[in-house]
Amino acid sequence: MDSLSSLIDGFGTALTPLNLLWAAIGVLLGTAIGVLPGIGPAMAVALLLPVTYGLDPTGAFIMFAGIYYGGMFGGSTTSILLNTPGESAAVVAAIEGNPMARAGRGAQALAAAACGHFAGGMIGTILLVVLAPTVAALAVDIGAPDYFAIMVLAFIAVTSVLGSSRIRGFASLLIGLTLGLVGLDQMTGQQRLTFGTLELADGIDVVIVAVGLFAIGEALWVAAHLRRTAGESIPVGRPWLGKAELRRTWKPWLRGPLIGFPFGAIPAGGAEIPTFLSYVTEKRLSKHRDEFGRGAIEGVAGPESASSASAAGTLVSMLTLGLPTTAVAAVMLAAFQQYGIQPGPLLFEREPELVWGLIASLFVGMVLLLVLNLPLAPVWAKLLRIPRPYLYAGILFFAAVGAYAVGGEPLDLVILLIIGLIGLGMRRYGLPVLPAVIGVILGPAAEQQLRRALQISDGSVTGLVNTPFSVTVYAVIAVLLAWPWIKRALPRGRSARAED
Repeated sequence: MDSLSSLIDGFGTALTPLNLLWAAIGVLLGTAIGVLPGIGPAMAVALLLPVTYGLDPTGAFIMFAGIYYGGMFGGSTTSILLNTPGESAAVVAAIEGNPMARAGRGAQALAAAACGHFAGGMIGTILLVVLAPTVAALAVDIGAPDYFAIMVLAFIAVTSVLGSSRIRGFASLLIGLTLGLVGLDQMTGQQRLTFGTLELADGIDVVIVAVGLFAIGEALWVAAHLRRTAGESIPVGRPWLGKAELRRTWKPWLRGPLIGFPFGAIPAGGAEIPTFLSYVTEKRLSKHRDEFGRGAIEGVAGPESASSASAAGTLVSMLTLGLPTTAVAAVMLAAFQQYGIQPGPLLFEREPELVWGLIASLFVGMVLLLVLNLPLAPVWAKLLRIPRPYLYAGILFFAAVGAYAVGGEPLDLVILLIIGLIGLGMRRYGLPVLPAVIGVILGPAAEQQLRRALQISDGSVTGLVNTPFSVTVYAVIAVLLAWPWIKRALPRGRSARAED
């Protein structure tokens, strides 16, 4: 009942005219940017993060959540119409959505995706309301050794799951941890990696790192491989679903959140794995298996619902533990830090108006997105006609303006360009970007928790494993690290090697 009464108070905050306006602006901006080719939700929120600086925290995060969900809505539009996923989570939408569009059924594909996002987001947000306070209450008893173990788990998981190899994942994490070291040591006050520059004493702003790695790095990468012909957009008509399509989509819409939400809440879970799992599940359960690969609407509805629900799952970990499990959550955590707010177990007690207003705004934003996306799909299709040279020139301009607005220092622009070049190099050599962002944000916090744990135990290493929770987490880490060898030792793995 406490959660319900808090949610009602949150609706009182979210439904004020000003906050409704920020929510509407957020979903509109997020969808408009997310629908453009090559720009996913992570890049959208990083690019538009400076827009929220002049707002009060509650209004800023309501707008930010709208940008987040709007970017996810827009990404599926790009996948379906252009076969160009803006992010890895939108790949599955292209598998069935693009064949549907090419067959003249783009309207149905877009409607299935929009309704799937709505259903998944609503169910996921309800689970967020139910579970987040409980997780926060349990997390109050978590000490420094436990927090350090959780952060190590995040480092290991994100480097093991993403990228083409673990070595590349750890290399990306090392880049992020190194950038996180820049500035003054929080405990001793000693300068680290500042090269005698006073402006670097406060460290490199996380927003500059996120915008540099995502926006600048992606823009430079696309510019280096630019084809001068603009993508041909496919006419979409008027999005709608008939009775036959509704009968085939309502069950996938409900099954998707059951797969997406848990994966969103775990480190490095994200939306990639659950969307593929949802696609495989719908293919096995469908009565129209022969249509898969040629435009099966279930293959759009289920994965998009799972993707949206996973976004709500990421907010559980971020709000209750301060642990970002995806790139978008990492950028959102950076926004919290800009306002001097630290997500964690006490956030629900210290900032109840902000937290519950944010959660209530998710329900409002979902309704606004559904209302916007169904009739405006043809408009988004026209945005895809923008020549890519103009598109990415605009991205570079707004990224530079946003970075300069953070501190008002010309050095910030130099740092932005350097980090953008690092992002370009990471893409060139196949290094995933997310571990670097996670390293920048969690690296200093992990160092602080490690020092606290060692101080409590008088320098004894056993102080890191003196709680049942930390031992359990390290056991999970050991399984993650040993999984390739465990997999080979399994009977199926042995038979596969024998066939080779």
